[in-house]
Amino acid sequence: MSYIRDITKFADFLFTGGRRDFDEVTEDEIRSYLSFLLENGRSPATVSRCIASLKAFFSRMEDEGHTAYNPAAGIQAIAAPKKPPGILTGSEIELLLEQPDIRDAKGCRDKAMLETLYATGIRVSELISLDENDINLVTGLITCRKNTDRVIPIYATAVRAISHYLSFARPIMTSPCEKALFVNTGGERMSRQGFWKLLKRYAAKAQIDVDITPQILRHSFAAHLLENGADLRSLQKMLGHADIASTQVYARMVSKQLKDVYNKAHPRA
Repeated sequence: MSYIRDITKFADFLFTGGRRDFDEVTEDEIRSYLSFLLENGRSPATVSRCIASLKAFFSRMEDEGHTAYNPAAGIQAIAAPKKPPGILTGSEIELLLEQPDIRDAKGCRDKAMLETLYATGIRVSELISLDENDINLVTGLITCRKNTDRVIPIYATAVRAISHYLSFARPIMTSPCEKALFVNTGGERMSRQGFWKLLKRYAAKAQIDVDITPQILRHSFAAHLLENGADLRSLQKMLGHADIASTQVYARMVSKQLKDVYNKAHPRA
């Protein structure tokens, strides 16, 4: 049991330092032990679990009158470091976008959906919420009305893919009175689950060794724009971030990647 193991290891640490009982353990001693764990490679999750175990142990000691107070009560769990967003390389994006067979109505729709997602960086919930009148093929703009209303440009290849879908596939798949831009084989608005399934299928077909999700396409959109000179404020507006701190995650990621490339490639690095 992890609780007993945590307490036993803490006791071993205390006894090594000369303490033989628990009744006068201080908060500083606990913090010293937690630092010891981190210095010896224990993960933040493991240390946080140990904090919870010590809090429970000393709470019981206090309830039973063995100690005057709980020395672990004021110690907060350690926040696990956030993993950087996963992104695809430019060649992986190209490979994924090549998979749908646009000679088929479903493939034509799928190509338009994938191109739209990568062209705009919108969320999958925003993608399936798009209506036909949210697309302006003449100006090359999409109006995203979910979460925060915003207008996002789309590149020419995506415009062509959407145009082909609207003229060839969509009339076959649904009736003129349907408002949804992207529809399923039943002629109704595409669902999140439906899009996830088709994305997984094309990722497997492309044999890309990454667990591809709609969010990864959003991350890739953001990272690739920054790599090619986009400014943070413009990217923030396109992504619909209320706080620019959310957008700055991508800037830090791109900076790290550039540094890694520099260190590997520069002859004097």
